[in-house]
Amino acid sequence: MQFLEESKVDSFKTAMISIGYESKGENGITGRRYFQKGGDNRTHHVHIDELGNSQIERHLAFRDYLRAHPNDSKKYGDLKEELSQRFLYDVNSYIKGKEQFIFKIERKAITWYQSLRT
Repeated sequence: MQFLEESKVDSFKTAMISIGYESKGENGITGRRYFQKGGDNRTHHVHIDELGNSQIERHLAFRDYLRAHPNDSKKYGDLKEELSQRFLYDVNSYIKGKEQFIFKIERKAITWYQSLRT
């Protein structure tokens, strides 16, 4: 994973669009650029973070925690599957439906992640 200065983050927009990604801008997180591929049947998404973005550690902790904790990872996957079926065309409700689970896992993940670094 590579982190870039802001001007470099924005420089990837044209290249990402040329290979089929849709630019979603910061998509709610300052200093990040978010790209999706596949439209309504999204197949991929990419986050490109600005160097020094305070959100990077939180995202990495969440990702790494789920990789190391398959039970929580399965619960998260099951929740996302259930919400995607219930809110097929309502992305805001889908996102809202994940919030409480994500906050709970994030707290555990950050503590776990920091304990690995000490």
